[in-house]
Amino acid sequence: MRLTVYSDYSLRLLMYAALRPGELVTIQQVADTYGISRNHLMKVAFELGRHGFLETVRGRGGGVRLARPAERIGLGDVVRRTEEDFDMVECFAADTDRCAVSDACRLKGALSRALKAYLAVLDEYTLADLTRRNTPLARLLQPA
Repeated sequence: MRLTVYSDYSLRLLMYAALRPGELVTIQQVADTYGISRNHLMKVAFELGRHGFLETVRGRGGGVRLARPAERIGLGDVVRRTEEDFDMVECFAADTDRCAVSDACRLKGALSRALKAYLAVLDEYTLADLTRRNTPLARLLQPA
């Protein structure tokens, strides 16, 4: 399974903010630090705000910060909210399934189980697990 760029940027933005608890960070800071698109990151920040992961402050001197402690932001929750779908193969979506062997195929069951295991592992981690006492990461994510 591969995460979309959207989920990747979401996790990166949250990690950056988690390293600065309570502090407002700008989208430009984050974009410059990671070398990624500011415009794309703005869309990501907006959606993370809608989902309650970030607090957004508009206007001059504005920015974003975590809306709740990093210990209360689960990676599985973030991925579930930022991925469009988890249809790994055609037969996962009943309304568009045109596979000739769907009724007899066991692949769907195996992949479904694998997806549940993937998300279960992510559910074991919080944003704090990625950032707490991670001095090398904090050094790398210093604003330019």
